[in-house]
Amino acid sequence: MNTSAPKISTPIDLSIYSNALVDTIKAIKPKNKPDDYSKLSVSQTASFLALVYEKIRNAIEYHEEHLIRRAAIERIVRRRLAINPSGKGEAENILRELLWARYFPNESVGEEDVQKSQQILEKYLLLKRLILSGRNSEQQAYFTQFIIDLLSCEIEESLSIESSTRESAFTYFVFQTLRKKIKIEGITDDLKDAYFFIAVDKSYRKSADSHQRYHMFSMFYKSISEYKPQEIQDLATRFPEITKKIDALLKNDYVENLAKFLRRQLPPYLILFDIFLKKPQGWQEKLKSKESLWLLVDQICKDKYQFIKGRLRLLTIRSLIYIIITKMAFLILVEIPLSQMIYGAIHFETTLILLSAPVIIMMLIILTTHIPGEDNTKFIYQRIIDIIDKDSTFEERIAYISRKRDKKRPFLIFIFTLLYIATFVLTLFVMYFILSLINFTAIQMGLFLFFVSVISFFAYRIRQVANEYRLNEKDNILSPLVDVFFMPILALGKFFSNEVSARLNIFIIIFDFFIEAPFKLIVEVIEEWIRFVKARKDEIV
Repeated sequence: MNTSAPKISTPIDLSIYSNALVDTIKAIKPKNKPDDYSKLSVSQTASFLALVYEKIRNAIEYHEEHLIRRAAIERIVRRRLAINPSGKGEAENILRELLWARYFPNESVGEEDVQKSQQILEKYLLLKRLILSGRNSEQQAYFTQFIIDLLSCEIEESLSIESSTRESAFTYFVFQTLRKKIKIEGITDDLKDAYFFIAVDKSYRKSADSHQRYHMFSMFYKSISEYKPQEIQDLATRFPEITKKIDALLKNDYVENLAKFLRRQLPPYLILFDIFLKKPQGWQEKLKSKESLWLLVDQICKDKYQFIKGRLRLLTIRSLIYIIITKMAFLILVEIPLSQMIYGAIHFETTLILLSAPVIIMMLIILTTHIPGEDNTKFIYQRIIDIIDKDSTFEERIAYISRKRDKKRPFLIFIFTLLYIATFVLTLFVMYFILSLINFTAIQMGLFLFFVSVISFFAYRIRQVANEYRLNEKDNILSPLVDVFFMPILALGKFFSNEVSARLNIFIIIFDFFIEAPFKLIVEVIEEWIRFVKARKDEIV
């Protein structure tokens, strides 16, 4: 069915927040390109080798796509500082490695970026020395991680200032247009706003803990690179209290509940922000006309729905590669010798089922994922008008209320917990019964549960991509019943993926300590050799 533009073409009177967002986006200037003399240039040979390595490394240590670059900066910084704890002259090396792996385009950074990054690095290292002095190993580990989180985020932001400024503006717009819709009993408005801002950062920007720490620190204090040495000494005395305050805010129960509420509000914001990103001809005026806005929203939604299909395929492939490399390969190496040792034989039929069943389950989950349609587009269009229009009714209409827990709540939670445990046990029993019928050994049963839970968890996360632009999600009548018995599997998958893999992922240990450092050294030597040969060639010419 072809969509058609609404017949009403009345103008839209933009709100103060909408006009402020338009002005902010217009004022953002592209980052200055370095001149030919100061720009950093890396060879294609070194870049290819580093890029291949980073692709393999990122397949092993799974990160959301928008978090990969910061994680790479942290990894590079840690390794360079392990070699050179003083950090002197390391900024250029860090930036070159980022260029090698194409986290930034070749020749997009220059001497000014090197100096800025070196300044950031030195300020953080000064803070680190002051903080760690006289503390036990546990405290040192905590503060080191906190400082590395802030450091890596600030380096990334300084190198991508245009996108960082834009995302900050979008985050603030979501916060301002929805904050009055939130009511939390028993806390001050300032504290409510702090929780809500963190929730916006978590749901809209999908920030990891490191980014959330950095954004909250930046909200209350200026960037570390802006501090003078004496100010850093003063900051060091207050830093333990600051970190405690920030982490307490981030881990508060209200944040996760608010984030869940926000995820249901985001589709119209994502489409609206895409207009700001693409900036079609006359986009500012088109925002002020309902008819023109409809045409923009309709086209962007169609593009996004098509994009979702491709992204689902890509994320599915990435997740399968990650699981095969880090989980299946490792555990199959364990299952075969154990089966031979304990049972005296290898059951290849059940091993084949063990390998194929989880993958089939993942494909079924992905293939049954539905993409939003025309009705969803119309809902998004109307909601965008509510958001950007000067009429404040939408902003002030309470949509989320969090009340204090009453005295009966703990009892209900206890009852629900017992029911949850009962469904968990029942689910495991049904799986055990079915696997026993097809002659699975105890080892294979354990591996099957591991595979299915991890695959289901990844498939569930991937499936959420399809709901990213879905405004009104309609549940199937059987959905609550399915969720009750499916949730234990997802909970196990999350545990295996996040907790066990973080501690037992031998591939990460091998890459970090035995492969990355010597490999990057080889790439660095190759880079220096190519530069040397090129310099000799220029002398001849």
